[in-house]
Amino acid sequence: MNGLRNLGLAASMAAMLFGAGARAESDYPNRPIHIVVPYPAGGIVDIVARAVTEQIGRDFKQAIVVEARPGANSNIGTAAVARSEPDGYTWLVTGPAVLVNPVLYKDAGWDTLKDFKCVGLAVWNQSVALVNPSMPVKTLGEFVELARARPGQFNFGNPGTGSSIDLSAQKLFQAANIKLTNIGYKGQPQALVDLMSNLMHFEIVSLALALPHIKQGTVKPLAVFTDKRVPDLPDVPTIAEAGYADAAYVPWYGIYVPSATPDALVAKIHAGINAALENPQVQRELSVADIPGKPMRLNDLAGLMRADHDKLRGVIEASGIKPQ
Repeated sequence: MNGLRNLGLAASMAAMLFGAGARAESDYPNRPIHIVVPYPAGGIVDIVARAVTEQIGRDFKQAIVVEARPGANSNIGTAAVARSEPDGYTWLVTGPAVLVNPVLYKDAGWDTLKDFKCVGLAVWNQSVALVNPSMPVKTLGEFVELARARPGQFNFGNPGTGSSIDLSAQKLFQAANIKLTNIGYKGQPQALVDLMSNLMHFEIVSLALALPHIKQGTVKPLAVFTDKRVPDLPDVPTIAEAGYADAAYVPWYGIYVPSATPDALVAKIHAGINAALENPQVQRELSVADIPGKPMRLNDLAGLMRADHDKLRGVIEASGIKPQ
């Protein structure tokens, strides 16, 4: 008799818990959503996060709190989200570092495929290869020939090991078979300043950041890391047109939640992100920043995440970078 009573009590408790969980999912979101950007405020990832998630907040009729939480090459903010409650109220907006940092760091604080689920925001960070105007080259091919003749004598301004810019550069260096001296920076802006001052010899910079300086003539563009030519730079070839199709990597940014987040919440978040990406105002903001984006299905996002996870790890291993 006691056994039957205990079974009945357990069933009642399970039903109550299930009902509470279902109600929590049905009225989601009923409190502010916390967005973690593991990079400094004002950078490209922060711009993307705010452009898209502010619209999501308007659509959800709920407050959105965007927190820039930089440190340890994005590991601090990323690990914090991996350890957060899988309740749909903590999101991560980031680039390729979430895919490769567990290879670059012995204790990054998460396992990419086990700890995260990509729920939306496929926007591509278009970038451009730059040199100082005094560099005696007109094309990327000419720079490659010069770099091959003087291995290690030219500096590359690297805004962060494992960053989207670093990965683009490593693919180019491997495809072109050149060796540059890596000079580390905490972000793109200071590296770009040093390039304009001729303290750096070569950099790859986000198009939105580089374009004003290209127009002013303070830097010289050699190729864009895009699938087709950029309207603002019609005379600058794509990386494939420049002869290095194997280096044609265009980094993308995603929104991630802890992998244990219930499917019903994932579906709501995904729908909210895709609706925001289709909003004309968001499209204009991303266009101004030269960051194209488009809605994607969850299965396609998962496939993109797995494919780049494997591909970029191969780039890191081929570069010879040792885990820190």
